[in-house]
Amino acid sequence: MHSTRRAVLFGAAAVAAPFVGTRGWAQGPAPFKFALTPVFLDNDAAVIDALRLALSQGMGQEIELVQRRTYQEISGALLDGSVDTAWTCGFPYLQHRTELSLLGVPVWRGQPLYQSYLIVGKDDAAKTLSDLRGAAHAFSDPDSNSGFLVTASDLARDHQTPEEFFSRVIFTYGHRNVVRSVAGGLTRSGSVDGYVWEALSVAEPELTAQTKVIARSEWLGFPPMVARKDRMDEPSVQACRTALLALSANPPGKDALRLLSLDGIIPGEDALFDGIAARMSILADG
Repeated sequence: MHSTRRAVLFGAAAVAAPFVGTRGWAQGPAPFKFALTPVFLDNDAAVIDALRLALSQGMGQEIELVQRRTYQEISGALLDGSVDTAWTCGFPYLQHRTELSLLGVPVWRGQPLYQSYLIVGKDDAAKTLSDLRGAAHAFSDPDSNSGFLVTASDLARDHQTPEEFFSRVIFTYGHRNVVRSVAGGLTRSGSVDGYVWEALSVAEPELTAQTKVIARSEWLGFPPMVARKDRMDEPSVQACRTALLALSANPPGKDALRLLSLDGIIPGEDALFDGIAARMSILADG
């Protein structure tokens, strides 16, 4: 199980082509397209198949799971109709809040929340963000809340940008890659999803042991599942929402959730993302 978690949660990079699962379904209408977040999911066959199976059974139709390299690509595909629904991040969700609606929010360790972690090497003397001035830093994605916005807004409070504060900034397009960057000494520090770092500490303790957490953000809304607002009443979108919310109530769904280290999916509400909205305002005003 640990090896499966390791592959799905912390893949090095997303692929540009969609995943298609057609086994067991007769010829019929075009498959329903569900886009996966590119930051901590990759093309691990076991987990992709488990999630596809759970959604396919819950919706009663063929599902195509689509993955792109960046959040910007995921948002673009969702907005232009290339995909029907998506698992994204709170930051891009709020960037397009007038056009998107919530389908559901994952629950991790009993709540639909997570934190951003600021990490450094295990022997690094740094204790706060201010100690990292002039060093190299790893972010995951420019549209990631935990992997960019939190640290960028912390700097904006002091009227600084990441490019001014750090000597070098890189984007790894994967939270596991942020950890690897710090553990391997490519960068002195990194901004990483706390959910991913904690799961990695179980699945790959030898990797996270090379790093340590020196700061944790406040609790923020977990990356949500969303759809275009003008499509929320479509039967297939409603069927997807129902299937997501029922994952914890059936064996295929439970299996998918177990592999993702999640408890379930709840309807959620926009208030969960108020903290992210506040940080977006800080960054905009900084």
